[in-house]
Amino acid sequence: MEGHPTHTPCHCLAVRQAARHVTQLYDRHLAASGLRATQFALLSTLDRMGSLAVHELAGHLVMDRTATGRALRPLERDGLVAIGAGRDARTRALSLTPAGRERLAAARPLWQRAQAAFRTEYGEADALALQSALGRVVGRSPVPKEGAAT
Repeated sequence: MEGHPTHTPCHCLAVRQAARHVTQLYDRHLAASGLRATQFALLSTLDRMGSLAVHELAGHLVMDRTATGRALRPLERDGLVAIGAGRDARTRALSLTPAGRERLAAARPLWQRAQAAFRTEYGEADALALQSALGRVVGRSPVPKEGAAT
């Protein structure tokens, strides 16, 4: 079928296809906020965890440090994230700015709609089971309480 992913025996490809599909769903919902799903996750993690070094943020998000840096550039440019001196000369500390907190607060209801849309599309029980299974894949457990942003 044209336009639809084909079945694959490859676990890596299947997870990547699913991740792209889910990211597109969240991006559509978050579009009005001017944030993409990855940017929302970065801001939300900084809001929840406080000031972090780039490598710490990358670790929390299971992202490559270089990719995290690239994702941070537009957030810094738009004044949503501040990058300052870290604990030592080799690190930089990231923190949300007041504008970043405002943008995140404005985006949260859109993120909640994306969450609801995913649960509707996939099924409530299956969505929770999937989240739990994927958490095990990356070595995290248990599933966070519903309503807690990424």
